[in-house]
Amino acid sequence: MTTHDDDRFMDEALALAEDATAMGNVPVGALVVVDGAVIARAVNLREILQDPTAHAEVLALSAAAQKLGRWRLEDATLYVTLEPCAMCAGAIAQARVGRLVFAALEPKTGGVCSVHRIVPEGVTQVTRLDGHAPRSVALLQRFFEALRARDGKNGGSQWGEVAELVEGA
Repeated sequence: MTTHDDDRFMDEALALAEDATAMGNVPVGALVVVDGAVIARAVNLREILQDPTAHAEVLALSAAAQKLGRWRLEDATLYVTLEPCAMCAGAIAQARVGRLVFAALEPKTGGVCSVHRIVPEGVTQVTRLDGHAPRSVALLQRFFEALRARDGKNGGSQWGEVAELVEGA
């Protein structure tokens, strides 16, 4: 079930993803919303921090918990541009996030519905915004094409597979 604010918040998460690209990080943006207000924002910072856990979702959940002074986020909605990986899905489950909204599927490491199903049904409501998936996929494709061009590598990309899934949805 989508709400009238889902598009607006996902647009903001996608703008954050674009910021991540500008910093040389995989373009994923996340924000945490409580009572219609954004209380935390984050982008992937793995490259900048050289930290394998510095995913946008984990950073946003941590910032939200700090701001609220509690780790249980049952009243929060997490918006993220890409289906969370297993690590991030575990963090979502541990934080008891009330609602997760994401755009694009992650067919290789998705922790919500593509590969694993880590987010507990009945605790976290999951919504996929198919209409925003093409923009998220395009950001990912451009990022990885630029990375391959910089590194002199050719070859396929998992995001071509995602684009096919999105188009077929």
